[in-house]
Amino acid sequence: MPMPFPAKGLYVITPDRLSGNALCRAVEQAVFGGAAVVQYRPKSGPQKAHFADGRHLLDLCRAAGRPLIVNDDPRLAADIGADGVHLGRDDGAVASARSVLGSGAIIGVSCYDSLERALRAEAEGADYVAFGAIFPSATKPAAPPAQLQTLREAKVRLTVPVVAIGGIDASNASEAVKAGADIVAVIEAVFGAADVAQAALALRRALLP
Repeated sequence: MPMPFPAKGLYVITPDRLSGNALCRAVEQAVFGGAAVVQYRPKSGPQKAHFADGRHLLDLCRAAGRPLIVNDDPRLAADIGADGVHLGRDDGAVASARSVLGSGAIIGVSCYDSLERALRAEAEGADYVAFGAIFPSATKPAAPPAQLQTLREAKVRLTVPVVAIGGIDASNASEAVKAGADIVAVIEAVFGAADVAQAALALRRALLP
């Protein structure tokens, strides 16, 4: 049975440069520091390696009581037994992912700066929606910006959790939360740090009211 998506907290997304033992160690540290949900985001390399890494991450997340989400790929998520999938603009419909993963799976949708897309995703059965890039992002420097005002409107009009992503770190995470984000998602602010656990802890503390 898939784990539920958290209502609040820190959402960490793995960088493509990490794999194998290094990936697992980094995710273990992020969870130790307080990450509430983990997204596995493989973008290169053989599918066999993605499956192996995904299974190891699932075991780690299960032991820690955290849900594991797979980026872009419902089939990989189903194959490793992950809790859900995150869909971008070109990754298919919520209903299609649901047919692969089952009724209890977590399905998140990237909505960029579009409240209309978020409302549609919620109506189609998405479990959370994500807006970004909220701040300039080193991971995706060409990503179109999303406005804090969009988070404010989303918080009023949506019932599913609102995730903010893009350029978020411990210095600005509270801005996104004050604007309406329930959860903040990061890559480099945690996995690019010399001390992954401490970086996650600093972000978690920045999210506290």
